[in-house]
Amino acid sequence: MGFIENFFLKMLWLNNMAGYLVSKIFNISLDTKVGGALQFFIYDTVKIFILLGVLIFGISYIQSFFPPERTKKILGRFNGITGNTLAALLGTITPFCSCSSIPLFIGFTSAGLPIGVTFSFLISSPLVDIASLLLISSFFGFKIAFIYVIVGIILAVIGGIIIDKMKMTKYVESFVLSVQNVDVEIGEMNHRDRFLFAKNQVKDIFKKVWLPILIGVGVGALIHNVIPTKIIETILGKENPFAVLLATLVGVPMYADIFGTLPIAEALYLKGVGIGTILALMMSVTALSFPAMVMLSKIIKFKLLALYVGLVTIGILIIGYLFNFINI
Repeated sequence: MGFIENFFLKMLWLNNMAGYLVSKIFNISLDTKVGGALQFFIYDTVKIFILLGVLIFGISYIQSFFPPERTKKILGRFNGITGNTLAALLGTITPFCSCSSIPLFIGFTSAGLPIGVTFSFLISSPLVDIASLLLISSFFGFKIAFIYVIVGIILAVIGGIIIDKMKMTKYVESFVLSVQNVDVEIGEMNHRDRFLFAKNQVKDIFKKVWLPILIGVGVGALIHNVIPTKIIETILGKENPFAVLLATLVGVPMYADIFGTLPIAEALYLKGVGIGTILALMMSVTALSFPAMVMLSKIIKFKLLALYVGLVTIGILIIGYLFNFINI
């Protein structure tokens, strides 16, 4: 397991190559801030794009077996906590950001699925997926990655159940509920179709995330090599009781996928920031991004939007403080 994690996920050999490039080719000492930051930037950028290409292709191939029409039919068979759990799990195989999940949310709602089930999907889809599990493993190891995915799914299930119990369907805009839903025959895809679908998904996602990734890696390099550890500890360290709250609030305006957030999270982790604070930042960025909230405000009324934001925020804060307290 250690060999797989170090060689295929963390790619320590790539870090050594980046160090060789900086020190021998660019002739910049790795002991300097510039050299260390440049090594961090090259290593993380290349690693993320390699992992992203492989993972998104594989996950998209799997996703081709679950088009929206089929997903609606599957979810439509279940109610209660079973439906919420299944919706949250299905959200994990959709490599979408929060904005990309909203059209599917509209489709599921218009199909008559319970409001709680659709919100479990809406919370889970941008928050956790198989790609994030493996990418987080490459930065923090399997234990933390597994914890992140499990708590994300739990948050999605509980959030959906509460929204369902409060009978919030009346706060969905009427045009969403009145969208004509036509059942269509699901065409089977052959191997070539699935290959092309996965290939196109990789291209589309690369177009969306390449800039946030470069920005995220750049910020991570600055945090890791330029900003003094004492400043990071003062703001987000374990001694600051407001660290989790600050991380959650900072994450809201940072519109990025998990892929762009990870380098920043890694740099903070190496500076000694608590894992709960880091989880709060990553979850806030992916589940509460400002652009996604603007889009949601067009399809649900303020009371439901406020409840959604409140539930997710409270869940993130509980998770952040809990994991800092147990010191994982």
